[in-house]
Amino acid sequence: MSLAVDAIVLDIDDTLYLERDYVRSGFEAVSRWAQRELGIDDFGARAWAAFEAGARNTIFDDVLTECSARADDAVITELVARYRTHVPSITLATDARHGLDRWYDKAALAAITDGHLSSQQAKAKALGLDAWTSTVVFTASLGPGKGKPDPTAFGVVQDALGVDGKGCVYVADNPAKDFQGPRSLGWRTVRVRRRLGLHAEVASGDDVDHEITNLDQLDAVLKA
Repeated sequence: MSLAVDAIVLDIDDTLYLERDYVRSGFEAVSRWAQRELGIDDFGARAWAAFEAGARNTIFDDVLTECSARADDAVITELVARYRTHVPSITLATDARHGLDRWYDKAALAAITDGHLSSQQAKAKALGLDAWTSTVVFTASLGPGKGKPDPTAFGVVQDALGVDGKGCVYVADNPAKDFQGPRSLGWRTVRVRRRLGLHAEVASGDDVDHEITNLDQLDAVLKA
């Protein structure tokens, strides 16, 4: 199999694994602390139920209020820190592992990911990305305003791999921010729209060249 691309660059969350698995792992880590320090036995279960119901930015506050527990800034800060710095229990999706194995000798492999630096670094380590990728760019390490859709990270990858934008493809999941940056540098863009992905219900924009539902389908898109 030959691929009409010099570099395959991948997002991490909801591209190589389901982000909801990281969320659940984080809630479990927070729950252990909440049980020990706050006496709340079911913090993780309550947080997960809220997440499944669609809550996002106020979950910790809401659970503490439900449990009549302290909800001051110090407690919230501690919960957020426990969530962001925990060692995540996540694994590569089967199609992602198979794809990385297939592409390893066919193209340069790299990753670009947004998010809190320590969290994203822990995800990359848990997924073992250094076994396949030569470059992983964490946009949080590039400075303020350099997260997606800013194109800076994509230029960093081009320079690191020594490739032209026309030879690169970015595979990611979030149409709100993932594809504008690479397209501005001439990259091809492929959206993987996993059924349980956090952005699965959001329609793709015109900066997405192809849409797939898993990474087993990427080969057909990239074949010469």
